[in-house]
Parts: sequence; C-alpha cells; structure tokens
Amino acid sequence: MGWNSWDAYGLTIDEDQFKANANVLAGYQEYGWKYVVIDEGWYMANPNGKDVADRKYLWDGNGLLIPAPDRFPSAANGAGFKPLADWVHAKGLKFGIHIVRGIPRQVVDANLPIAGSRFTASDAADTTSPCPWDQGNWGIKDNAAGQAYYDSMFRLYASWGVDFVKVDCISDRPWRPTEIRQIAEAIRKTGRPIVLSLSPGPTALENAAEVGKYAQMWRIADDHWDGWTFPHEDAHSEFPVGIRDQFDRLAKWYVYTNAGNWPDADMLPFGYLGPSPGWGQPRQSRETPDEERTEFALWAIARSPLILGANLTKLDDVTRSLMSNQTIPFMNQNATYDQPIDVSTLGPGFENARVWRATINEPGARGYTEFFGFFNLDDKPVTLRTTWKQLGLDGSKHSGQNAWDDSTTKESKDISVTLPAHGSAVFEVR
Repeated sequence: MGWNSWDAYGLTIDEDQFKANANVLAGYQEYGWKYVVIDEGWYMANPNGKDVADRKYLWDGNGLLIPAPDRFPSAANGAGFKPLADWVHAKGLKFGIHIVRGIPRQVVDANLPIAGSRFTASDAADTTSPCPWDQGNWGIKDNAAGQAYYDSMFRLYASWGVDFVKVDCISDRPWRPTEIRQIAEAIRKTGRPIVLSLSPGPTALENAAEVGKYAQMWRIADDHWDGWTFPHEDAHSEFPVGIRDQFDRLAKWYVYTNAGNWPDADMLPFGYLGPSPGWGQPRQSRETPDEERTEFALWAIARSPLILGANLTKLDDVTRSLMSNQTIPFMNQNATYDQPIDVSTLGPGFENARVWRATINEPGARGYTEFFGFFNLDDKPVTLRTTWKQLGLDGSKHSGQNAWDDSTTKESKDISVTLPAHGSAVFEVR
C-alpha cells in the first residue's frame, strides 16, 4: 500500500512536490499506507524535453543514473537519494523509485567502467533488446558483465536506503526473464529487503511461476487509467485499461496470489491527476464516486497492491474517505485467501454482476473472518439476491457489516444487495 507519482506528475516531480505528497500519506499510516515511490524521470535534468537527448539524463562515472540535483537538491554533491530516503524513513514510511531496465545508450557510447568489476558498459549492453517504447536504454546481456552492472546499480540503491524498485519494460513487451533473474540476484546480494515490482503488463499467465520466483509484484494489465472502459483503435492494444477490464484479469490471476506474490492491477487513478499526469491533460479523475469505490474494493478483495495515483495535496472527500476506510485496507492486507465466485451458480440477476470472496483464517485482531464483495457491471442499478449457503458459508443465518457505511444487514439465511450502476458493496461476515 502506498503512493506513486506517475498518475499526477508523470516525468516531472521534484523534491518539494514529493515531500508534500509524502507528508500527506504519513498522516494515513494507521490505515496501512506505507510506500512513497518516485516514478520515471528522476534522473532527467529536463523532463519536459521532446526526446532522450533533450531530456538530459544524468549518470555517475560508472554509468549509473543519479537524481537531477536541480529537481532534487538534497541529491547534490554525490549524495544521491540517501538524504531523501532518510527523510522518508524518519516519517515512518518506505522509499521507492522507478527504473527502465537496462543501461543508458550514451553510457554505452562512452563505454564507461562498471563499478567493482573489470568490465565496461559495452560488455554488458544488449543492443538487440532496446525498450520498444523508451529509447533511453539498451538491454542487459545475460553474462557476467551484465550481472556486474545490475550488482553495481543495486548496491548504489541499497546505500541510498531504497526499499522498493519498480522495473519497467521487463514483464511484457518484451518479456525479459534473464534481466529479471539478474535484478533479483543483485537485490539478494545487497542484503537489503527491496520490493521488486515489474511492469508493464499483461504479464503472461504461462510465466506466473517464473515471475513469482523472483518478484514480489508484477503487472497483469497494460496501464490502467481513470475510466470504466476505453475504446481501442488497435485490436492488438489494450491501452488504456479501464476498471471493467480488470475483473476478468484478476479472476485469471487469483490462483497465483500468495504471501510475497501479488499480481498487480496497477495504480489507483483517484482524485486530482495533475499538474502533469503520465497520460492526458491535468484533470479530476473521470471515475464516478461509485466507480472509485468499486475499483478500490476489487483491488483490495483480490489482494492486488493498493498504490494511489492521486495528487495527495489536493485530496477530494471521496479519495480521503477511501484512504481512511477501516475495513477495505484491512481486508487487503490480512486476507489469506481470495477467489471469484461463479455467479452462474447464484441464480438470475447476476448476469452483469461479479462476486468475490476473501478469507482471513489466521489468528489476529479480528480472528476468522469472511468478506464478500458484490459488484454491478451494468450501466443501471441492480438488486442481487442469493443465500449465504450459495456463497459458500453454512446454511445458518448470518449478518454482514457494510464496509462503506458500517450498516449491518439483518441476520438471515439470505442476502439482498441493491447497487447503483458500476457500484459495489463489501460485507464483513463473521
């Protein structure tokens, strides 16, 4: 659980803006919000440049990207992100960054030495595997020089105090298992517990076992943005992904969700997306309040990471209420099992609905607990009726506490839920 800068700031975030957002998130730690992540572009002196050369990447004498000091003043004089990470840790939070896999092309042109090794950049660079949509880097060869480069990179990040690294252009378009293994090995060698997040999606289901061996979270879809559905001109493209699309994706991935492995439905584009969002113009999220609640509930009950994309300095009431919800984050962080329920077994009325179940079956503050999420995929309101037994509980009477308003249903063998268009309800049942 945490916050990432991409949805609101794109490539452009600076130190003051980052700290302002981290200060807000720190006020919500009691609900589980912990990680603050600077997404792509922190090493660009001119993030608004039209191309790679104009963006002016910065690196050290060993070809490792470093924060732009004009944007991150605490990084001056070779300090890197350590002062900023120390500041984050003092807030009780965890610090993360984004990288694109590989090595900067200009570093390869200069053939800079790789720290702690006898190799140079040209020994490590795989010029046959650039990132198709980002022209800044070459890929990394599956050889000793390539491992040495990633080792040097993550030694630097560990020395800064980095807790989370999102690596892009690696889990799809193209799938780069050799570089995933190299990065995981480099992290292991540092001795520091760094969360490895892989992007973009859709990660292929057939790669689930391998990706789960090396990474803690990985994207299951292309970039998700603020809408229920989006038109796609290209039949081979799913960008951007709407909320509706994620129901089917998460349903395919739930069997691979377990402790330390979290299929990632992408960030939550709530609230104000600006001043410089990673896609589109600055705007208030185009999701309705009901859609935001549905998205939040689906991600949570499916045990996807909850990473906020809003500009936290401009929180609206709906986003604030979701961040401070007592039940939904608790379910997300403590559930030990989750699964979609086959709605065809629940009778008429569920044709345009989804139901999800999550279970906490380990000792804790709330003991054994069941959660059921009801989701209306239709464009008009619907009333859903079924029995607790059909949902998998015993045939006795149960009541459920609604996570949105804390109301409690009458104890009964049946459950009836009326939902608005694209709306949801989550019940905690003991």
